[in-house]
Amino acid sequence: MPTYEYTCKKCGERLEVFQKFSDKPLKKHADCGGELVKVLYARGIVFKGSGFYATDGRGSSTRSSSSNGSSSKSESSAAAAD
Repeated sequence: MPTYEYTCKKCGERLEVFQKFSDKPLKKHADCGGELVKVLYARGIVFKGSGFYATDGRGSSTRSSSSNGSSSKSESSAAAAD
């Protein structure tokens, strides 16, 4: 179950509550009767793996053309260095 954080507008206390997705948000603080407001946090996104285009169902022609392009660049740069 997800953990939600609420702040009481009256007393300023912060609460962490375990709730189901289907549960309705809390409205009143049990201790002082003040209005509760759900605190929202921005979450970071972490992308892991070798990349998106390698596994997103693109054909092998896309991969081979990019690898051919990079190898031809390295060959031309090696020739330029000589």
